[in-house]
Amino acid sequence: MIGKIGKYDIIKEVGKGSTGTVYLSHDPFYGRDVAIKVYHMEAQREEDRAVVRKMFFNEANMVGMLQHPNILPIYDAGEENDRYYVVMEHVHGARTLAAYCDPQNLLRIPDVVEIIFKCAKALHYSHGRGVVHRDIKPSNIMLTTDSDVRIIDFGISLRDGSETSQINGIAGSPSYMSPEQVQGGDITHRSDIYSLGAVMYELLTGFRPLRAPMLSKLLHQIVYSSPAAMHKHRPGLSEILEEVVAKAMQKQPDQRYRNGLDLASDLTRVFQQLQQQEDQIDQQQRFDQLRKLSFFHDFSHGEIWEVLRASDWHTYAPGQEIVREGEMDDRFYIIVDGTVQVHRNASVVGQLQQGDCFGETSYVQNARRTATIKAYKSVTLLRVSSTLLEQVSAACQLRFTKMFLRSLIRRLQRADEIHRATHAPAALQAAP
Repeated sequence: MIGKIGKYDIIKEVGKGSTGTVYLSHDPFYGRDVAIKVYHMEAQREEDRAVVRKMFFNEANMVGMLQHPNILPIYDAGEENDRYYVVMEHVHGARTLAAYCDPQNLLRIPDVVEIIFKCAKALHYSHGRGVVHRDIKPSNIMLTTDSDVRIIDFGISLRDGSETSQINGIAGSPSYMSPEQVQGGDITHRSDIYSLGAVMYELLTGFRPLRAPMLSKLLHQIVYSSPAAMHKHRPGLSEILEEVVAKAMQKQPDQRYRNGLDLASDLTRVFQQLQQQEDQIDQQQRFDQLRKLSFFHDFSHGEIWEVLRASDWHTYAPGQEIVREGEMDDRFYIIVDGTVQVHRNASVVGQLQQGDCFGETSYVQNARRTATIKAYKSVTLLRVSSTLLEQVSAACQLRFTKMFLRSLIRRLQRADEIHRATHAPAALQAAP
């Protein structure tokens, strides 16, 4: 490959596929890096060269046509010395979803739902402009370093009103083809919906929905067989996820989602349900941690839940200030894990550990903090709002106040004992 094609400076090869080679290049006019895909035209058979030319024209016709944040934009296309090329956005550090189809390297379930949601919205956009991708698969979906999505490679897409670049017959990647694709039937936007369902199945389980040792058997399965339930590959997957994937992969196109927007809507509900489940798990774990603290030993289960609802959970980095001397703050603090240091006049005057509490000035209206509290190493705190605490049951308020004051008295007793031991007469300290 020469160091330049068209106006673009070739930097290095970054990828190679069956239809072309991708180079990292530089656009001197716009001052930006781009990716250039140069199509392989050295195929021996003329019919193969004709297919590659049609794929090029397909992508060339997309220049500036699809402008969606989750579709990789095509900036330019051209032909030079019998080399056909398209110029695309270069996404630094992006990987295709093929990297996350291994059972040992699966993405978090909420991440998969969010990725497929973005793909569904992007496909709805392209379908609305008369473009059916026809080759949706993990290796044609990129995940950027900031977890955004780009659908790539519209080389075999179908476009309304396009005759010259249409690739006839069976085209696509067999494992993700819809039944109508493998049967050579009419292809509509619902074929992309099927393929996206197959991608979701694989991202969630690490297995392709249908597998066979021979292509003919695989195509037969796509038409006549149903995939195994996903929870058999990944126990714990929710029933609603099974339902969404099953609907997307229905054999009959009219039984699938009507469009990408409908699929995206169902995925929104799935995401919300997963988020609620995750929140419930987090809250249960927090309840279990509080139950072990001496501060909460006398609380009933219901009273602990009341305190949780009146508070938030926060982790501080080593050395980070939690409260500052002289400031007003109406929260109580209970140390769930770790240790804090008490500073007064820039000097360390004490330490508080797991189960201890502070924030007694919250009992006095408009009072200011009398010390600065900093995290010693990493510390996790339950921060209880005095305003929200007033809204819990009277029994819970009374129990909280009783335990807080009891802890405060113990702390003062410890401080007094330390003070007396430190300032005792030397002769007394030396006595046996």
